[in-house]
Amino acid sequence: MPVLERADAARFANARRSEGKRLVFTNGVFDLLHPGHVRYLQQARALGDLLIVGLNTDRSVKANKGPERPITPEHERAEVLSALGCVDVVTIFDEETPFNLIEELQPDVLVKGADWAHDAVVGRDIVEARGGQVVRIAVEEGHSTTNLVERARRSRPNTR
Repeated sequence: MPVLERADAARFANARRSEGKRLVFTNGVFDLLHPGHVRYLQQARALGDLLIVGLNTDRSVKANKGPERPITPEHERAEVLSALGCVDVVTIFDEETPFNLIEELQPDVLVKGADWAHDAVVGRDIVEARGGQVVRIAVEEGHSTTNLVERARRSRPNTR
């Protein structure tokens, strides 16, 4: 499925929910997609009928992670995510947290990495108020964009 504008993603979510589908939502940067990302998304998708991924804009990534990130522009990150078989919809959000997007989508399951404390998961209150659940998935050791960037920096020959 192509990347959807927020309003279209909300309409999609509402239509699928009216069909009785269980909607799963997660969000993130997904910069330099790696096996940890793919495994996380596959596990998230297994928790319901459809997986919607909220993707941070380049601006919000810079605000959250610093001026050197993201490595890959948002439209390319969205394209790669939307090509994964476990991802049904990608929508991009510009806020520093996905709170408003979660409020618009009203997912049945909210997924975050287990490195987030349950009570720190943004949107938890929205999902749980509807009787939904928050699921924290273990983070894959040894797989992170930060590690990939560091490894690439170390492997470059010193050109000074």
